[in-house]
Amino acid sequence: MKNKILLPGTTLLTLISLISCQPKEPAEDKKIKEAVCVTDSMASIIQIDTAITSNINDEVKLSGEVNFNDKKVVKVYPFSSGQVIKVMVSLGDKVNAGQTLAIIKSADVAGNYSDLSAASNDLAIAKKQMDNAESLFNNGIASEREFIEAKENYSKAVSNANKIKDQININGGGHTSENGTYVITAPMNGYVVEKKINEGGFIRTDNGDNLFTIGDISDVWVWANVYETDIAKVKEGYTARVTTLAYPDSSFNGVVDKVNQILDPVTKVMKIRVRLPNPGMKLKPEMFANIAIENKESKKAVSVPEQALINDNGKVYLVIYEDKCKLSIRQVEVIKTTAGRAYLKNGIQEGEKVISKNQILFFRALTS
Repeated sequence: MKNKILLPGTTLLTLISLISCQPKEPAEDKKIKEAVCVTDSMASIIQIDTAITSNINDEVKLSGEVNFNDKKVVKVYPFSSGQVIKVMVSLGDKVNAGQTLAIIKSADVAGNYSDLSAASNDLAIAKKQMDNAESLFNNGIASEREFIEAKENYSKAVSNANKIKDQININGGGHTSENGTYVITAPMNGYVVEKKINEGGFIRTDNGDNLFTIGDISDVWVWANVYETDIAKVKEGYTARVTTLAYPDSSFNGVVDKVNQILDPVTKVMKIRVRLPNPGMKLKPEMFANIAIENKESKKAVSVPEQALINDNGKVYLVIYEDKCKLSIRQVEVIKTTAGRAYLKNGIQEGEKVISKNQILFFRALTS
């Protein structure tokens, strides 16, 4: 009967000393001379995993930058020239749709209201003259020509008043007042990501720049750089895992939703866009990001955790676990390792179990 060698944690150093004193046989001859068992104390410090068959995951690692979702960013422009009376928000503030951002006092707006007042008076006069001409015409006192001229004058007055009202609506609508002030409001919920005005500043007539930019970062885009060698490995619909320097222990999962078909002539990279949710608003625009694209090929292979592999003399082995006193060593050939998995060409079958933590202890005992 073969002796059984138990491996309690307290005798681990003694075992290693005994192994080092015994002559070693070639690593190729992995014969079990004595049964090596997993004791209860050893069972608490090892990990057993099962080999599975799955698609080969060819992970591509890229670099990129976090950006706004362009569909959720709005630039806010001034309605007309004027002086900034008050700014109600600061850079980075969260705002709601309709919230006041700034108050502007504008001579243009004041002029529009003055013109509207004059146009309203002209309209009232034209209306009275038309009514009088109509009454005189119906009584045979005035001619039809005089009545038609009065109607035309009234129509012109209406058109002029409507034109001025349209100008006021364009320049702020209900957010303006007769004293010449108008209010800039947030067009959507989001954050103030750009602010270009301060109290007391002036907005020139020829100013074509925006005053604020409001962005919603509940979901963001990450633009990543793909070099020529990896272009064939990235396609729309692939899963992406994003990490940042700010949150090295956290990852954000998204999907590749756009692949540009043109390479940058200077950097020779192709841009891809990853769309991902942004829980807790952790991801900020302009952040540097590392992106891992999971390219799941159609090929399948048996895989085990990468940490289960043992490298010895240029060869790779696994410790096979059948039961606590039936362990063996198996040489395997690795196709690739990615995302913590080792895909194997041969040496193990689906469903077999391997020791993937502290397996080196059993490897030494079995090869001594």
